[in-house]
Amino acid sequence: MSTESGLGPVLDRRDVTSLRELSPQQWKSGIAAWLGWLFDGLDMHLYTLVATPFVAQLLHVSQRDDAVGYYSSVIQAAFLIGWALGGGFFGRLGDRLGRSRTLVLTILTYALFTGLSFFAQTWWHLLICRFLAALGIGGEWAVGASLLSETWPRRWRPWIAATLQSAVNIGVLLAMVAGVLVSIVMASSETYAYRSVFLVGILPALLVLWIRRAVPEPEEWHTAKQQAQQAAPGIADLFRGSVRRTTILTILVCATSLTAHWAFTFWSLQHLRNLPDIKAWTDLQRTTFVSHAMILLMITSIAGNFLAAWIARFVGYRRAIALMCVAYFLSMYVTYSVERPHDKLFWWLCAMGVSQGVFGLFTMYLPPLFPTLLRTTGAGFCYNIGRIVAAGGTVFFGLFSKVGDHRLALLYAAWLFLPAAVVALFLSEPPDEGGKGVRNGS
Repeated sequence: MSTESGLGPVLDRRDVTSLRELSPQQWKSGIAAWLGWLFDGLDMHLYTLVATPFVAQLLHVSQRDDAVGYYSSVIQAAFLIGWALGGGFFGRLGDRLGRSRTLVLTILTYALFTGLSFFAQTWWHLLICRFLAALGIGGEWAVGASLLSETWPRRWRPWIAATLQSAVNIGVLLAMVAGVLVSIVMASSETYAYRSVFLVGILPALLVLWIRRAVPEPEEWHTAKQQAQQAAPGIADLFRGSVRRTTILTILVCATSLTAHWAFTFWSLQHLRNLPDIKAWTDLQRTTFVSHAMILLMITSIAGNFLAAWIARFVGYRRAIALMCVAYFLSMYVTYSVERPHDKLFWWLCAMGVSQGVFGLFTMYLPPLFPTLLRTTGAGFCYNIGRIVAAGGTVFFGLFSKVGDHRLALLYAAWLFLPAAVVALFLSEPPDEGGKGVRNGS
């Protein structure tokens, strides 16, 4: 038995050494979280794939009209704000109702409202649907991460984080497949082509039936809940005592890094689509090119997840996060410091993809920093509050863009990774790993 942050004893998990030793509960929790994150990535990136042409269609203007860039970034900002609010709301539910129950609610939320985006008739219809879908996507992150941090072996956390984050990347790859299907639909009916991609987002709803029946709540959560009884901590406890320092530093790291990352995620695709040397291409050719670029980005991101995990095993989470943030800055700075044609810019995306492994580290690093009954609340709040800053950043950095040229927006956004790297060094390693480096922390 051990005591965690004054909230009562927590049962130690058996430190298994191989996959064969995992219990059925651990397997079910792992599969549920992995699939939840896969569909998370799918629903998350369906919009970025068709943002420019679909918003132009809703506004009844040309894709190169200034209004398209403005309204598409506003919709993306609303999505990021919804992500932040969902992280806090469902994170709190995860601590009160349990991880499995809340996971079901988050998946239903983002599946339903992603599907409803198909019926948008104006830009603000799409904004509302993306905002509500984001509530579930933001909540699923903290709940799924906490579920695995409480059920799987501690010493495996870096590799679990890499595997879980890779589920998001695979989900984005599935979104690219949906993009190919859109291209096929365009050949027969351009009216419904771009909106049809959102119907794919309904698929995750089928997952909840299995989760609700087969995935139990973690023993660690049950134990902490029984010990706390009526004295369970609230949101205000994130800013009290020793937890306050962790909360503030985590918010700073997440806000700066996520703002830069989402500026890249959103504007890099729009920049690719509007490069001068492909201006004469058809919409179908540009959509195919962007899809191929996103596939390359996701494949290299998967490699980056495992590279970041390998680094964390040797130097600890906080140093690994700092190193990956510096790498992200350097890759964006070098890529966008000069104008590049589409064939050169395409391959430079590999550097940014590998650097995105930093966000895989957050997956297993953040939840254990907080007490059990503040785990999804703290991880969800701190990680996703950065989305609000990122929402403003997406619009702000867009102001530096010329029509069809977002290179300066991407170049300026890259600098935010440097303060993120510095602040990360002031964080601590997870307390249940003895405050040591990950390699020695089981």
